[in-house]
Amino acid sequence: MSWITLKTTKARWEAELMQQILNAYDIPCRVLNIGAGIYCGDGTQAALQVRSKDQWTALLLLSPPEDSQEIS
Repeated sequence: MSWITLKTTKARWEAELMQQILNAYDIPCRVLNIGAGIYCGDGTQAALQVRSKDQWTALLLLSPPEDSQEIS
């Protein structure tokens, strides 16, 4: 199985939150520590990885909603 890094964060809790969202949609993912935190209190830097076949679905689920604009 091939894993790709979808997002990196400066705080592990951010990656774990994204992991919970993807788990709710049954998308396999994992969080990896990638280094010490840059700022005090931020914890460790982390990377969120998904299988390559789930990349686009995961990106759509984690992206911000689009603003709806009416066309006149």
